[in-house]
Amino acid sequence: MDLLENIDTNNLPKHLAIIMDGNGRWAKQQGLLRAFGHESGTKSVKTIIKTCAKLGIDNLTLYAFSTENWNRPKLEVDTLMKILIKSLKKELPTLLESNIKLNTIGNIEKLPQSAQKELLEVIDKTKNNDHMTLTLALSYGSREEIVNAVKNICNKVKNNTISIDSIDDSIINEHLYTQNLPDVDLLIRTSGEHRISNFLLWQIAYAELYFTDVLWPDFKEQDLYEAIISYQKRERRFGKTSEQIK
Repeated sequence: MDLLENIDTNNLPKHLAIIMDGNGRWAKQQGLLRAFGHESGTKSVKTIIKTCAKLGIDNLTLYAFSTENWNRPKLEVDTLMKILIKSLKKELPTLLESNIKLNTIGNIEKLPQSAQKELLEVIDKTKNNDHMTLTLALSYGSREEIVNAVKNICNKVKNNTISIDSIDDSIINEHLYTQNLPDVDLLIRTSGEHRISNFLLWQIAYAELYFTDVLWPDFKEQDLYEAIISYQKRERRFGKTSEQIK
């Protein structure tokens, strides 16, 4: 049975975020090196991007590389960077054909120059696309993002650009990497782990969380449909009562 039939296209998450976890374990189960897991994971990335675009989801954010991932063995980090460059080159035609805009969040300056160059080129070539915004979280850590936002706001207070009393949610939002994105509606994490792992901590304040045991390289359209169906069955109250929502 195709679960697509059970999805209400009028009740889709406006912003879907995914922690793509389990590439290494998938490779280990196959008796392969971790690099093969990361390579295979790119196939799921392509599948999910195309599926989200087909459904009509406005914003998709993928946790591709965290600030903590720099602590992994150098060979694995180098491999991930090569996969990133290769994928950007390979998928540009698809992004253009599907009218998808590429965006990025994180400390991009830490990426190798070759990766930065490819990333910025694809961002520039897709900047006018408006069907869906695909955001890659690269060298991203939410705590670092919030610390930077606080520092920037403090400097503006110090320089009398803004007053302390004017600081509210919207001011903080304006100083985050995601200033042009709405809050996350649905956060998916694959591989059976039940952690947020320093991902979009501010932006998921009222997100629905969905955890699945499926490893990322095995995560396909039907798995995404299951997550969205689960999301659509939930009552999102945002602090109100059920009676108030109804």
